[in-house]
Amino acid sequence: MKIINDAVDHVRREEKKQRPELKHSRYVWLKNPRTSKPVKATCSKKLSVKGLNLKTVRAYHIRLNFQELWQQPLDQAEVFLKKWYFWATHSRLQPMIDAARTIKRHWQGVLRWFSSQINNGILEGINSWCKPPKHAPRLPLSAQPHHHDLFAGGKTQI
Repeated sequence: MKIINDAVDHVRREEKKQRPELKHSRYVWLKNPRTSKPVKATCSKKLSVKGLNLKTVRAYHIRLNFQELWQQPLDQAEVFLKKWYFWATHSRLQPMIDAARTIKRHWQGVLRWFSSQINNGILEGINSWCKPPKHAPRLPLSAQPHHHDLFAGGKTQI
């Protein structure tokens, strides 16, 4: 989702230069509409009026549609993803096209989620248990040697 959110934000930033009504609306497009506050929902409805014909709204709809992928049953997931990919690559929004191509490069990994239900967060957590610590535990301040004591007269004192 991060890649697609970044693409939506990139479209918004580019369009904001010609459309001042998009100023200060970043989080309206990045938040999930089911969990957003009523104020942001109202702002979203005002900006998504069809008469405005905003590129950001098109990118946002592509994002919402991709989010629906995770509710699809296993047997329909690939068909849904193919339709989404076609829509995103034909949207004439370069950041969304780039995001769709990134999803295409990871196609099997995205579809594998439906059978394993393991996401990257779980894998990172497991990986952190397996790795040794990157640095030695630190000494308490009272036990740490002082810099001027280490090299006093060429002798090391600890």
